[in-house]
Amino acid sequence: MQRTRRAGTTALPVLLLAGVLLVALNLRGPLVAVAPVVEDLQRDLRVGAGTIGLLTSIPVLCFGLAAPLASLLIARSGVHRAVLLSLAGVLAGTVLRSLGSQEAAIAGTVVIGLGITVGNVVVPVVIGRDFPGATNIVTAAYTAALNVGATTTSALTAPLADLVGWQLALAAWGLLVVVAAAVWTTALRRQVARAAAAEAAGTAPPPPPAAAPGPPVWRSPVAWGLTLAFSGQAFSYYGTTAWLPTLLADENGLTKAQAGVSSSLFQVLAVVGAFSVPALVAWWKRPALVLLAVTAFWATLPIGLLVAPGLWPLWCSLAGAAQGGGITVVFIAIVRRSPDLTRSRQLSAMVQGGGYVVAATGPLVVGAVHDATGGWTAPLLVICGSVAVMAVAGTASAGGRTEAARDAAPAPAPAEEARRG
Repeated sequence: MQRTRRAGTTALPVLLLAGVLLVALNLRGPLVAVAPVVEDLQRDLRVGAGTIGLLTSIPVLCFGLAAPLASLLIARSGVHRAVLLSLAGVLAGTVLRSLGSQEAAIAGTVVIGLGITVGNVVVPVVIGRDFPGATNIVTAAYTAALNVGATTTSALTAPLADLVGWQLALAAWGLLVVVAAAVWTTALRRQVARAAAAEAAGTAPPPPPAAAPGPPVWRSPVAWGLTLAFSGQAFSYYGTTAWLPTLLADENGLTKAQAGVSSSLFQVLAVVGAFSVPALVAWWKRPALVLLAVTAFWATLPIGLLVAPGLWPLWCSLAGAAQGGGITVVFIAIVRRSPDLTRSRQLSAMVQGGGYVVAATGPLVVGAVHDATGGWTAPLLVICGSVAVMAVAGTASAGGRTEAARDAAPAPAPAEEARRG
């Protein structure tokens, strides 16, 4: 019996970690699945570029506008059940989007956006709650998995569509959602059983003291600082993602295929940044300094393309690592600056809600500035300014806690909350 109990205790974090990574694969992949089959959608749905643009911009708007509602849903359902609701939304939206009509495509995209919004808010809370001794490295693995999911979906959707058609190609990614839900459900059941057994044996840890009521999260300067930092990160990321291939084709005369390499470098190198940040946080002991270093690498893209555009592979690689590290260090700061799970949930909702609203304007603003000026110097300066906002706001808000407070994790949930999920 004792051996079984030890095995269960060891297996639970591993299973939850697998669940976190599988969930992450489904939180960005659906956003980029449309891009490789745009021409097929335009032909079969008889829609223009504007409608196709909605299929990529609607989810990002949902990330921002629906974040407060996601926070309320998480408070009512519990964090683990909220993950399942997120996956259910992504699966339903994936199927609906692939039905073959314009109305279904838009409606499915909205449902996907709402489902991913819940996942965006709740997964950092899960990491802070269930991995208190490994928050930094699990956050890195989570953000790396976001990029892996996007890269995999982008690479495989077009070949799959050539075999089975775009509708089945888009719907097929729902199988990955089902796998993630199955793993997450198993992990939740094990946690419930473990918590019940510990309570029956009288070995359950005492519930944490009730958190002292504090001011609303929107009154916190730290919350606003992290929101501005994440806004700068997200605006730069989406603005760059939308226009980098076009910029390189115009300025350097790259072919479509060569310009596509820039996007690949920018996305794939994010994994390096995601895993480098936790090591730097552990070494320097201050997330604010790590965030400042990340913004310095981010700035090499706009500055480098202005000064030495021929070195674009270097600038794309450095900025790619920076964008992966940027989202990681902000998520680490959210967990570390939250004294309890409630504040972690509220802070995650505010930071991501505000940040993604700003991010949704990134491609539009960068494109509008390019149209107004007829060149790429001003758009690059806009991105540079966005990175500067991230540097100033993030440096002021990501650190500054005492050593004891920095190392403290959100209090674990009592057995009753573990049952609720």
